[in-house]
Amino acid sequence: MATVTTAARLHFGFQNLSLAHDRLYGGVGLALDEPRLVLAAEPAETVRCDDDEAEPYVRRVVEALDVPGAEVTVRERFPRHVGLGSGTQLALASLIAVARAHDLTADARTVAPRLGRGGRSGVGVAAFERGGFVVDGGHPTERFTAEPPAEGDWDVPPVVSRHDVPARWRFLVIVPDSDPGQSGSEEDSSMRAAIERADPGIGDEIAALLTRTLLPAIATRDRGTFGRAAARLGRLNGAWYADEQGGVYRPPAGDIIESLTGAPSVTGAGQSSWGPTVWGLTDADRQGDARAAGERALDAAGVDGDVLLAAPRNTGASLSE
Repeated sequence: MATVTTAARLHFGFQNLSLAHDRLYGGVGLALDEPRLVLAAEPAETVRCDDDEAEPYVRRVVEALDVPGAEVTVRERFPRHVGLGSGTQLALASLIAVARAHDLTADARTVAPRLGRGGRSGVGVAAFERGGFVVDGGHPTERFTAEPPAEGDWDVPPVVSRHDVPARWRFLVIVPDSDPGQSGSEEDSSMRAAIERADPGIGDEIAALLTRTLLPAIATRDRGTFGRAAARLGRLNGAWYADEQGGVYRPPAGDIIESLTGAPSVTGAGQSSWGPTVWGLTDADRQGDARAAGERALDAAGVDGDVLLAAPRNTGASLSE
């Protein structure tokens, strides 16, 4: 039996959605140590899986590896379509576990497109590979067409910058009980609508923010500046998506973020991907205060939800037998 352990990621946003610039997308995000995904695989003659959402990935993995089958058990997981990147982690964990169960090796980055992953952002794949804070290089803009590319007809965007995240930083993760974020064809449609009308000036502002503020902040371990810059990047992305998600943030994320912004224990807050997950940045000494702030923010927004504190993850997924 081969067991893969990986975890969630935060996606702060993209560098560019305008067709006026040379490269499109360019994800910015980082790997968390929890919530976790633990998946185990054994060789089998057919596909057997105890998780309905994992099974389609297992079937595609079996086809990609050209093996007869696998018995896969998902021992621990986190919800899909809430902005934490579970789909990519589930697909890649299935790949590595099934490959090892059959005494094979597989490269996550190479096979990810065949599993339908890495078509826009490369943050999830990079987080699975090495963890840390990641900036990817996006795709050439000339590849954009009115219709999505055929599945697998892309390369995962290259990592152009990666940094370890300070071990004492903690990320407040709030998952409100609300409708799941966009995915699949709905997400494709929303992204294309946003791209077709995207203001190129926002991309210029994000480029300056990334190079002059966010990257220097992670390199110098400046938590306050990093949190504020990541929050600003998210707000700028929200200007692109406002028509698609009902505002700069997808409700109820805006109310939660507004509450967190005034909390002394939290430096920077934003929406992860399409939401509804909200993140806030704090440190190990302020975890209790940050958790309380998160619970108050949910109350103020009038919704229930889960609140947790996660350390950063500066290594890739682990494999054991």
